[in-house]
Amino acid sequence: MAIRVLIEREIQPGNDLKLHNLLMQLRTKAMLQKGYITGETLRDVKSASKFLVIGTWNSIEDWNDWLANPERKKLQTELDKLLKSPEKATIYTY
Repeated sequence: MAIRVLIEREIQPGNDLKLHNLLMQLRTKAMLQKGYITGETLRDVKSASKFLVIGTWNSIEDWNDWLANPERKKLQTELDKLLKSPEKATIYTY
């Protein structure tokens, strides 16, 4: 059953370009991952430091495989350095 993953992130000021580059790298690698369907990134209109990434995957197993991907983990470590607080991921099903 397909799932949708919502990831909320708030970055420290001045890291917009770094975040953009890391998110593009993550999305490029995710597109090659089994089970990836689509993704998008939204920015809060009231708070420019807040971002929402929405990803759609074929199954929770595919998502978990992506979470375990060593390349993703490496990029996630770099992304975490830009955040004000830990990201929040919520998984929904159809």
